[in-house]
Amino acid sequence: MSAALGAAMLAGAARAEVTDRSAAGFEVTEKATIAAPSAKVYAALLTPGAWWSSKHSWSGDAKNLSIDAANGCFCEKLPHGYVRHMTVVFADGGTTLRLFGGLGPMQFTGAAGNLGFTLKPAGANTDLVVTYDVGGYAKGGLAETLAAPVDMVLGEQVSRLKKYLETGKPD
Repeated sequence: MSAALGAAMLAGAARAEVTDRSAAGFEVTEKATIAAPSAKVYAALLTPGAWWSSKHSWSGDAKNLSIDAANGCFCEKLPHGYVRHMTVVFADGGTTLRLFGGLGPMQFTGAAGNLGFTLKPAGANTDLVVTYDVGGYAKGGLAETLAAPVDMVLGEQVSRLKKYLETGKPD
């Protein structure tokens, strides 16, 4: 593969990293340029069941995930109940979505954070920045035990969202 082709392919890929860590917590940042208008990206954010990975759901089926911005719930239906993964704390209907809570194993700790999605139109594309600032207590330390896995999982979800919007399929 030529260097130019490789660079072009990487230019559109999602970029993920742990951008800060301390004894009190960590921050992960995911970035992607998505070949879709920001209104379409924002609408897709509110339908995680279409693009989120089933292996990162409690029910084993991402179709059970939903975000109800008006009622403030990023929730998942379970066979005999539900789980509130996060609470929507800000939704402007177009450029910003913010949620608060602890994803995955953080629900079993004293840790929680602010998950923010920021969308910026870039011509026919949208630049998406996702940050998750996590603080609190987790046995073994937050940054030591959870920063890298959270970064990996969120990076995967952003890549799936991008692929879903660009191809119609997240896989």
